[in-house]
Amino acid sequence: MAKTILITGSTDGIGLATAKSLVELGHTILLHGRSDEKLSDAKQQLSLINEKANIETFNADLSNFYEVRKLASEVGEKHAKIDVLINNAGVYVVPKKVTADGIDIRFMVNTIAPYLLTKNLLPSLSDDGRVVNLSSAAQSPVSPDEIAKPSPYSDDQVYAKSKLALTMWSRQMALSLGEKGPVIVAVNPASFLGSKMVSEAYGRQGKSLQIGADILVRAALSDDFSEASGQYFDNDIGQFSAPHPDAVNPEKIAEMTQAIETVLNNFQ
Repeated sequence: MAKTILITGSTDGIGLATAKSLVELGHTILLHGRSDEKLSDAKQQLSLINEKANIETFNADLSNFYEVRKLASEVGEKHAKIDVLINNAGVYVVPKKVTADGIDIRFMVNTIAPYLLTKNLLPSLSDDGRVVNLSSAAQSPVSPDEIAKPSPYSDDQVYAKSKLALTMWSRQMALSLGEKGPVIVAVNPASFLGSKMVSEAYGRQGKSLQIGADILVRAALSDDFSEASGQYFDNDIGQFSAPHPDAVNPEKIAEMTQAIETVLNNFQ
């Protein structure tokens, strides 16, 4: 049965590759990006793969609290039910490191925005729905207070911190919702894939993006993930694995989630 799937950051990279694989399977794809031109181009590419496909586009800047909420509202207005949310959008090297609200843009886009989007879309997610969060093998210790202010650390350090924070709230939200909510998983799609992010960060070409796309399709659709809520899948080794110890520490994941909630309450 065809599913309705929202993929953030899906105008290029792993997001677009995943959309292509899913549209080939006949699913309804909700594309997200920050450029109308790129969204139009991505939609055209998908239409060439499946001319009968249902493809919709949504423009939102995930570094802006208002636009994240607006994205959730627009999706919810058009779809009483969505089956899968893939929080793929992420940043690494950025020209501007702090948002207008004084939040480090890496934490905002990689950690806070997917939390806010997921939370606001929970009423629209189907009973057997799934949330797939793009984590990373790079996970570095992060304190709850770090996410609310500009970071003094390097791009690679902040990226690793933001991905651990994402993995932490993924588990906490899964545990808090239990069987009443969708399956929520954090997935490392594989290290050093050939994305723009990897090219900008390391100055070299990575491995095939399809490696990442294939595991995201599995996470979205396969029975392998149907009972995996709160778990972490490491595609570097091709199996569910233990994330950073902080991501399975009950006190720390609760503190991180509360810190995110505090940030959101400050920017209603």
